[in-house]
Amino acid sequence: MGNEGSSPINPSPPPPQTLHDRTLASLAHYIHSPHCTKIVTLVGAGISTSAGIPDFRSPTTGLYANLARLDLPYPEAVFDLAYFRQRPEAFYTLARELYPGQFRPTITHSFLKLLQDKGLLWRHFTQNIDCLERVAGVEGERIVEAHGSFGAQACVECGGDFDGGEMRRCVERGVVPRCAGCGGLVKPGIVFFGDALPEGFFESRGVVREADLVVVMGTSLMVQPFAGLAEWVREGVPRVLINRERVGGLGARGDDVLVLGECDEGVREVARACGWLGELEGVWAATAGVGEGVGKGRDEVLSEEIERLTREVDETLDLARWHQERPAKVLEGEARPSHDGMDRVVDQLLCRSSMCHIP
Repeated sequence: MGNEGSSPINPSPPPPQTLHDRTLASLAHYIHSPHCTKIVTLVGAGISTSAGIPDFRSPTTGLYANLARLDLPYPEAVFDLAYFRQRPEAFYTLARELYPGQFRPTITHSFLKLLQDKGLLWRHFTQNIDCLERVAGVEGERIVEAHGSFGAQACVECGGDFDGGEMRRCVERGVVPRCAGCGGLVKPGIVFFGDALPEGFFESRGVVREADLVVVMGTSLMVQPFAGLAEWVREGVPRVLINRERVGGLGARGDDVLVLGECDEGVREVARACGWLGELEGVWAATAGVGEGVGKGRDEVLSEEIERLTREVDETLDLARWHQERPAKVLEGEARPSHDGMDRVVDQLLCRSSMCHIP
């Protein structure tokens, strides 16, 4: 983790116009000044990976790298509108893993909430569909979901709205939801390939030009038109990049500050420089328990499933041994179990383990 104070961005960076220098100390001084009242944030999947939600493009852990089990013709097909119309089951298999309510916001999401609490968060632009900003407490009117979200759903044929509670029940049961009016497929308000971006995104882009500070976090800035927002920032307005690597030309301006590394550690560094670290940790602590026991990684779910099956096998074997030894024990005069249904239970367990059927 570092910033421009310790690592040059290029051999001859232009001098800052607004900051004293390109360090976190200078950034913190600016944030506390009366000149910084409108902070705009631009974020991507990197702010949610520590919550257990994969990003899209990481070579081994990204979403696209782990879709072989869905037997897709190409990875992006899971978000392709034409493919969705042909085989919606693929998307809803994935949606079951990503659906909101399963994950706890990260400390980066809590950093957004802290900025809001301090009256500094002017607008938050996100490429994410996980709604974790909302879960963390960021107000909906401050959020611009450039690629949509699971927050709404509608029929792809007639455009009719679909009840959110029923949508959740369908996703949890693995059922493809259909419109009660026309029978068409229902899709969450996520932008698929072939969809237009929400009008609200284009209507809100102008606020980037009004910002006093722009913070970019957890994004590759590879997907347009979202990627172009960083260039809408006025000259002389500081831009902060909190990211694993330098992206989108950030660092080329005199007032750019780079904090390279994991987003969660980066926001802690910024908060520490501002004297807010204790407050930030407190805001994040308030989200404890959200999504616990539900939004678990595939390895954890698999481990728990193996443990459960192991317990069942052990119980079955114990009962099977009792079942086999029972005739001898009865002949020897030992008391039979008092539970009248024990024989039936044993038979069911034994037959379940051998995949037979009891009429």
